[in-house]
Amino acid sequence: MKKLVYSIAMTVSVALSVGSCGSTIPPVPEPVLTTAEVLQKQASTQLQTMIDDIWQYELSISPGMAKSRGQKTKRALGDISIAALDAEAAKFQGFLTALDKVDSTQLSDSENITLLMQKYRIQNYVDMHKFKEYRVPITSEYGFHSGLGRQASNVRITNAQQLADYMMLLSEMPGHFSQQILYMQEGMQVGQVQPKAALKGYEESVLAFIAETPDESPFYKAFADMPDEFKTDQTLQVAENAIARVNESYQQFYDFLTNHYIPMAKRDISVKTWPDGEAFYQNRIKYYTTTEMTAQEIHQLGLSEVARIRAEMQIIVDELEFDGNINQFIEFLRTDPRFYAQTPEDLIITASYIAKKMDAQLPKLFKKLPRTPYGVAPVPESIAPKYTTGRYISPSSDDQPGYYWVNTYALDKRPLYALPALTLHEAVPGHHLQISLAAEMTELPEVRRSTYISAFGEGWGLYSEYLGLEVGMYDDPYDNFGRLSYEMWRACRLVVDTGMHMFGWSRDKALNYMLENTALSEHNVRTEIDRYISWPAQALSYKIGEIKIKQLRAGAEESLGDKFDIREFHDAVLAHGSVPLFVLEKNIKRFIEQKSAVEKGN
Repeated sequence: MKKLVYSIAMTVSVALSVGSCGSTIPPVPEPVLTTAEVLQKQASTQLQTMIDDIWQYELSISPGMAKSRGQKTKRALGDISIAALDAEAAKFQGFLTALDKVDSTQLSDSENITLLMQKYRIQNYVDMHKFKEYRVPITSEYGFHSGLGRQASNVRITNAQQLADYMMLLSEMPGHFSQQILYMQEGMQVGQVQPKAALKGYEESVLAFIAETPDESPFYKAFADMPDEFKTDQTLQVAENAIARVNESYQQFYDFLTNHYIPMAKRDISVKTWPDGEAFYQNRIKYYTTTEMTAQEIHQLGLSEVARIRAEMQIIVDELEFDGNINQFIEFLRTDPRFYAQTPEDLIITASYIAKKMDAQLPKLFKKLPRTPYGVAPVPESIAPKYTTGRYISPSSDDQPGYYWVNTYALDKRPLYALPALTLHEAVPGHHLQISLAAEMTELPEVRRSTYISAFGEGWGLYSEYLGLEVGMYDDPYDNFGRLSYEMWRACRLVVDTGMHMFGWSRDKALNYMLENTALSEHNVRTEIDRYISWPAQALSYKIGEIKIKQLRAGAEESLGDKFDIREFHDAVLAHGSVPLFVLEKNIKRFIEQKSAVEKGN
């Protein structure tokens, strides 16, 4: 021990004496980079700088997104004036031009995915402005007015800043309504409006937010629930005045819809009759499917998938020894009370049970699971009548759960035999698992974690329904028929969406085609058809994405043989977040190569 102390002391002494003589220890030289390494570093730095700049710009024009990331904002709502929209489109076009100059050959695989994702995201902003999407801020099941309502419903006032933020939101809403109405009037002048057929009863979604007095308004709830210390007479009076103005805006929008927009809405249902409608539809095909497929190719694919699934349905009908054909069996399913919940609570409880049952199966299918939890809740009453049967709602912030929404409106139209497939799609292993994993990949830039590519996400959701078959989630033939009916539903979408928008199909023809081939209730079919009419091409993403995932799995199973691990495959599919299908194909090819190399090394 003494020798060690002496040695250390001598070392320190020598070091100090060298320093006292004016000498310095020479610095460690920087490693000399090769030309290739310099180019790679330059391209990587250039990309990262641009990705950061674009994200900060997006936050600057989207107060809601900025606030969800914990940033303070000067506005509650984005500026949607035409000057602002023009400026944003020009800015995004400039970003695209700059991104095109990044040397992708010098980037890593992950960086190239980031580059593609960033281009995909901002190209859509540019395209939507080019086709003047702002003229149509409503679909059959959604609108800016319900989005504002949901935003307000999430408000919790526990401090002075939250009170000020909410007051700012309410104060900006009347101007927002006025601008949206102006855009819709502009659309009416050129025929860029939603079809009348898809808007039947739509005004009810607005009426739900109109109250006789301010304290009866849904926007008053946040004030009613805030701590007593903030409930001064002055504060409540200001709040009531603000809500009165918001209420008036909803009333004006209701009057505009009922007296002008809906009566003058177009009678045909095809987006083809919009200005540049055919080009817009092809653009939406590319956006939602991430492929170069044409409407005709998609239509034919749908017809072949319908025929295949119908044959599988017939097998179940035969196994049950049902006395009748498929269509008679479907009618039996639609009308027999045993297949329907008696109360909204029963439907929510059943959905919750299925979700929990699937939770227990997840370790069989995945090695990596998200930490974010999810809840099961009914679709809000204000939008339920025109809303789809179920949907996943992402967390509004990192201290909130995700939600699997189940539509409890019109219970006799919500069959229980379809609930397992719906739950697997919207909750786990579908949207909640996939979206939460992506959001938790903190090593990735925000654009990768926040961008949702429909072909990937909805394809994964439909594939997740199939996974339930492999882990015993369909307890009886009726549940499995419900799964096939849901798959048929997505196959029919390929046919009816392209049919209505490009090939002259009437709404009745599309309705009859869906009723003929799926076990969905007539109410669901009507709601869905109106959704496809008012949201062109989005419905195409599900089946095309699912087919690609199944093809990639079959290829991996064939290449890896008994070395194939379903959990590793699923982790590889989800490892990079939401990506275009052609990127997913490259990722799985790399996964197979790496897995094969490891096996050979062993």
